Formats: sequence, C-alpha cells, structure tokens
Amino acid sequence: MAGELRRALLELLTRPGNSRCADCGAPDPDWASYTLGVFICLSCSGIHRNIPQVSKVKSVRLDAWDETQVEFMTSHGNEAARATFESKVPPFYYRPTFSDCQLLREQWIRAKYERQEFLHVEKQEPYSTGYREGLLWKRGRDNGQFLSRKFVLTEREGALKYFNKNDAKEPKAVMKIEHLNATFQPAKIGHPHGLQVTYLKDNSTRNIFIYHEDGKEIVDWFNALRAARFHYLQVAFPGASDADLVPKLSRNYLKEGYMEKTGPKQTEGFRKRWFTMDDRRLMYFKDPLDAFARGEVFIGSKESGYTVLEGLPPSTQSHHWPHGITIVTPDRKFLFTCETESDQREWIAAFQKVVDRPMLPQEYAVEAHFKHKP
Repeated sequence: MAGELRRALLELLTRPGNSRCADCGAPDPDWASYTLGVFICLSCSGIHRNIPQVSKVKSVRLDAWDETQVEFMTSHGNEAARATFESKVPPFYYRPTFSDCQLLREQWIRAKYERQEFLHVEKQEPYSTGYREGLLWKRGRDNGQFLSRKFVLTEREGALKYFNKNDAKEPKAVMKIEHLNATFQPAKIGHPHGLQVTYLKDNSTRNIFIYHEDGKEIVDWFNALRAARFHYLQVAFPGASDADLVPKLSRNYLKEGYMEKTGPKQTEGFRKRWFTMDDRRLMYFKDPLDAFARGEVFIGSKESGYTVLEGLPPSTQSHHWPHGITIVTPDRKFLFTCETESDQREWIAAFQKVVDRPMLPQEYAVEAHFKHKP
C-alpha cells in the first residue's frame, strides 16, 4: 500500500505545474504542503513550517503518507492553488524566484496563504493606494550609523522623500520615482531586511540603505515603490502592456564585487574598488556602502563601438591581481583586474551581455549626458 501511495505521489509531480515549486519556481520540488495541496522545494518548505496553522509539510520521498493526504494532493496541486491563492496579484507585485533573498520568498508565502492578500483586495492597501509614510532605519552617509527617519512616498508628487526630523517642514532628499530603483541587499547591508534604494541626482547615482525590523513592512515599502513606478510608466508609455512595464519596475544588479582599476592615463597604480553593474552603468565605490560612486562608466553596445576583451594591453604595469579585463569605448580604454579567474569570467559575461544588447533610443540620450569621473 505504502509503495502504491508513493508511486501515486511521484506521478503527481509529473503533472503540469507540479514539476516546479509552487512558491519560487525552483525545479524538481520534493516537499509538499498536505494542508494546502502544493508541491514545494526544500527551501520554501522551511518557510511553510513557520506557519503551521496554515501549512503542514512532508517530504514526498522520505515521509509516510496516508491515503486521504494523497487524495487531497491529487484533487489539488500547484495550478489549482495558484488559481485560488494568486487570483488577484497586482501586476506590479514582485513574485520572487528561487534566486531571491529569504525575506522576499517568506513574505510572498505569508501574503498568499497566511494573510490571503491576493484573495481579498482590501488587504493590498499598504502598497496600492499611491501614498505611504512611516519610519525606516536609514544608514548615515558619513558615520555609517542607522538612524530612524520618516519616509513619505507620494505618487501624486512622483517622489519618495525622507525627513531628518519627524516635524521637519522640508525633506532632506526628494527622490523622483522616474529614476528610482530598489533592490534587497541583506548581505551587503548586514541586515536580513536591508533594502538599497538608488536614484539620480545631477545625473549621478546616489545610494541610500534602509531597513525595517518587520519583514512585512519593508516588503510592503518595496511593492509600494514598484506600484508607484508602474503607475508612472503607464502614463509615460500609454501604449505599453503590463508585460512590457513589469520588468522595468525594479532591477537587481547584473554583478557586484571588487576589482582593481587604473586611471585614464594608465600610468598610475591600480586601486581596489567595489564595482556595481546596474544595467548600462558600471559604477565604482571605495566602499560597498558609499552614498556616491567615485565614478561611472557607460557601457553601450557593440554597434556603438564598445567591446570587452580578456586581458590587458601588453605594456600595463603595477597591477596586483592577475586576471585582466579591457573595456574599449569610443573615447578610451578602461582597464580592470580580478583576483580570481572565476571572477574574471563572471565580469566578462556580465559586460558581454550588455554589449551584445542593442541600445534603445533613450539610452543614446543617457550616453550623451554621461559624465564619468576619471
């Protein structure tokens, strides 16, 4: 009997929708919630264990199953659960994948099954009304201390603002939604709820680092920012479909890490810097948590005269790290070195991806404005 039940369960995994985790899309899930009727991966099963009043989990292969549980799984499954628990997900709401941080996956699972936010639209108010205010911990630019600051997001004004004092009349900064990006960076910020927000100030990128102790709060902020970007883009591009706009709401960085670089004359020594590849902007910082980049390099497409080469010109001297990369732009060459060969391979792949992509009309405007500090 046990063998038959196991075979029936394994057969269910081959059905449409069940071959990937119901929550993060990871391939080959081998856990299941036998109270929700979904097949999930090991990582998501750990999150389900934290909401035992809603979800009880078992291993498909290792745990004992009874007939009633297998019948329940047969009559439900991932596609049925999606039709119920994800029936009213707003287009701007971020649906995490298996490569996203724990916080995003946990809040998605809690929003779906515990709070049932996508069954009851009124529960989506925290991120869909076009206005949000509250206190967030923000990292000080100069001393690195996190201090409580009041933040206000207003779609009507097209801005996210923060205030140094709760009763301050004037904001310390106004970040235009048009140029705003938010990405979770728990490892870099040193907090599991750490969010990096970037915006353009005088055509240079400015970073702020924030978090909230409550995971739901910071994810609600993140989705409120995405909603504001979505509504801004709907007005800016009236003919565009949701599918066109959703990828533009927020973006993770193509690659980050340390490399060494030299100046434009290529005679001074190489210096170690933290690099962030954000779409076509390669920025470098002295420290990963700096507010401003030391410099930015625009990386266009091969049609516009940009190429990526492995290695350095033969005459290059005074670099410590052995694995070189040369980026050729219409104006000059940029030289970088990586500590390991795998770092070099990853950076070259990231650069190549950008260079291989044709430039959009608005990117030519960015290229024209682009100021890099040598």
